[in-house]
Amino acid sequence: MGSASCLSLLVLVALSSAANAQLSSTFYDTSCPNALSTIKSAVTAAVNNEPRMGASLLRLHFHDCFVDASLRITRKPFRCACSFKALFGFRSQGCDASVLLNDTSSFTGEQTAIPNKGSLRGFTVIDNIKAQVEAVCNQTVSCADILAVAARDSVVALGGPSWTVLLGRRDSTTASKSNAERDLPPPTFDLANLTAAFANKNLSVTDMVALSGAHTIGQAQCLNFRDRIYNETNINSTFATSVQANCPRTSGSGDTSLSPLDTTSPTTFDNAYYTNLLSQKGLLHSDQQLFNGGSTDSTVRNFASNAASFNSAFATAMVNMGNISPKTGSQGQIRLSCSKVNS
Repeated sequence: MGSASCLSLLVLVALSSAANAQLSSTFYDTSCPNALSTIKSAVTAAVNNEPRMGASLLRLHFHDCFVDASLRITRKPFRCACSFKALFGFRSQGCDASVLLNDTSSFTGEQTAIPNKGSLRGFTVIDNIKAQVEAVCNQTVSCADILAVAARDSVVALGGPSWTVLLGRRDSTTASKSNAERDLPPPTFDLANLTAAFANKNLSVTDMVALSGAHTIGQAQCLNFRDRIYNETNINSTFATSVQANCPRTSGSGDTSLSPLDTTSPTTFDNAYYTNLLSQKGLLHSDQQLFNGGSTDSTVRNFASNAASFNSAFATAMVNMGNISPKTGSQGQIRLSCSKVNS
């Protein structure tokens, strides 16, 4: 096939992919009208039982979506192989619940990736929600959509903003440890690397700063902030000393000890994360990078002084993140169990 015909094929594929990626807030209105209320009641109960679970469920959604399913094009000048495998390399992730899959003989999944191993939580809660949803509507609601709705409901349960979750995602049948280790931004990233990582997911700088505000809830392990509290200078000394009490200097000692990411109001979803940054009380290196004499300082100041502005930006960013490469239509499947593919 000639290059002109090949180009036409690529355009059709691109248009088809764009059309298939459309999600809808009313997706389950007819097929499972009680889906959202079922998810909300289960999430509310879980968060009331353990406030930290709200942060854990929000993080699960982020770590699911950020392992991107973007299309990589192999350049083949002057000719077209007319084979999707020859033209494209597909990655299987995105907002598709791949993070929930246990390892199998076919793949090593995302749960054992360095950013996830020993720190991702909430799998049992999601399994419980899935079971309740299945009892209401058999094999109708995807695990990926459950994650997206649970993230929103967790934020609301902790006093944060609500937003309309777009629905219609389908579940992946595979997962990739290597993709997770490549795509998830580590806490050691500086501002330039953070900006690039989010831009790679078509998320703006404002999206990045707003989504970082999720650290107004939850906790981090000592191994992820030890270097900051002992070696960095752009940190409030009193704050550093207080955190050091639960995080020994010696590597390997107390690595999994936890400290709240927001010491001001660790179980309330508010804008205190940003006021902490103004006082150089960001726990992670990547947190304080958002307010360190760089291009995002003004956005941090705005969110610190205007809770409504942060809430609005966070809601918008969550919708944008939830639209990272979703599987729709006939792609993937609706898993009966979130931890394994359908047999």
